Amino acid sequence: MTLDAPANLVSLLFDQANKNGKKPFLYTKRDGRYQPQSWTDVADKVARLAAALMAQGIGRGDRVMLVSENRPEWLIADFAIMAAGAISVPAYTTSTTADYQHILNNSGAKGVIISSPKLARMVLPAVHQSDPVEFVIAIDDTKLAQSINARILRLQDILAQQSACVERIEAAARQIRPDDIACLIYTSGTGGAPKGVMISHKAILHNCMGACDVLAEIGLSGNRFLSFLPLSHAYEHSAGQALPVAIGAEIFYAEGLDKLAANMAEARPTIMVVVPRLFEMLRQRVLRQVEKEGGLKQKLFHKALALGVKRHEQGGRLDRLDDIMDRLLDRLVRAKVRRRFGGRLKALVSGGAPLNRQVGSFFIGLGLPLLQGYGQTEAAPIISVNRPHQSKVNSVGPPMKGVEVKIAEDGEILVRGDLLMAGYWGDERATHLALREGWLHTGDIGQFDADGHLFITDRKKDIIVSDKGENISPQRVEGMLSLEPEIAQVMIYGDEKPYLVGLIVPDAEWLGAWAKAAGRAPDLKALADNKDLHAALDEAVSRVNKRLASPESCAALLWPMKLFPSKMSR
Repeated sequence: MTLDAPANLVSLLFDQANKNGKKPFLYTKRDGRYQPQSWTDVADKVARLAAALMAQGIGRGDRVMLVSENRPEWLIADFAIMAAGAISVPAYTTSTTADYQHILNNSGAKGVIISSPKLARMVLPAVHQSDPVEFVIAIDDTKLAQSINARILRLQDILAQQSACVERIEAAARQIRPDDIACLIYTSGTGGAPKGVMISHKAILHNCMGACDVLAEIGLSGNRFLSFLPLSHAYEHSAGQALPVAIGAEIFYAEGLDKLAANMAEARPTIMVVVPRLFEMLRQRVLRQVEKEGGLKQKLFHKALALGVKRHEQGGRLDRLDDIMDRLLDRLVRAKVRRRFGGRLKALVSGGAPLNRQVGSFFIGLGLPLLQGYGQTEAAPIISVNRPHQSKVNSVGPPMKGVEVKIAEDGEILVRGDLLMAGYWGDERATHLALREGWLHTGDIGQFDADGHLFITDRKKDIIVSDKGENISPQRVEGMLSLEPEIAQVMIYGDEKPYLVGLIVPDAEWLGAWAKAAGRAPDLKALADNKDLHAALDEAVSRVNKRLASPESCAALLWPMKLFPSKMSR
């Protein structure tokens, strides 16, 4: 794929539909099994919905908010909005009514597309208070008992009212310019009210071009994606939706995080877009299972892990005896792990947050093709990613094709290229602060190694300076603490203070097991004053403190709703 063609995302979809025809494209679970829709079927629905939006008065530059779980209708609605010449405004399904109200008011959306009755109960009160909204299209029946200040339409009905119109909509889509805004993705950034990031067709296509260049090393044809991260997030929107369209891949929609393991086995994806938190959760579960099995299985597992990491760090080379042992353990141990992920994975692309090196090494050691990347919503969002044949687990890889990255004098990472946002919607001041002289000021601190791999060391505004003037990276401390089996999440605090404190959320599975052994209910609120639980968590923090420099050590532990002293030394 090159930037020469096509000029916009909608034309990209129609081009692929013309090429792939009746081949399966989007899969969703119905009647207990995954069932496909073809490229032709999807293109037809996109065209019909685009025509229906136009009939409702939607035109060039208008905004339409989209609130739905990951499902085929999400992609169809997103591309239909763009095909009508409008701007898609994705919103999270986990947002509050107040959040939806802000997005509607800020964007001035004329229409809303929602999926389920559950979401309707959160979104419709915001719609009722938003004067610009003229209509709501419900993917499922909203079961609305009373009227609101907007027309309520059913997706099924308005699609049925439109005759076949692919050629007409496809011709109209050719008029969409590369610099036209494709979507407004709202991000809170470093604080304050969420800002609408204006992302052009050109920016997302530039991301797809760079990703194609990377994936060419493992093959661009015959790929299958499993979509489970929110499509309202720029990462999944570009890497989990636009990229599969660009390379003609299939997309399977997961039923939810609780069924992700089963969906991986059913869908057998070749590429998954993931976030570090998922890896952290999976690592803890695998280690608990291995510890429970014990004996020879546990020894073989850890030997396979160690040899896998050693092979990766030595560029694929092992001495003769280690090589023989590693190949044997690959069949006995790693093959089982790969089968849990469907057995066909070419790449697990991690982004959205920093990946702890220990976590990354764990999965690479188990033979999973993990590639860490880096990006920001303001860059559509992918800036850099590791290459399959030259991956460094602790780096975020080299910049993608066509992306310029430089390090400012104060260490801040600056980015330039066609991937950059057009600015923040209706916020010139914030736009000027982020985009200066053609460079995106990321707010991240980083450096390059001799091979051109980028390393993120911290956030510019997140560095903690103690009362003694010592610079401390909270990200490093938080990352180490979150690897302990007792800890699910942690936030470090202590700027201009004599020591650090940590706000810790215990791991749910660990807490359940601890409570059962202690003969107590696994109720976090009820256990807040339990000294034995405090001691167990103190022990976890103490283990980490031993591996930290003195200024980084936690000297107190903040329990949710309760502050209590720790016996740890600084």
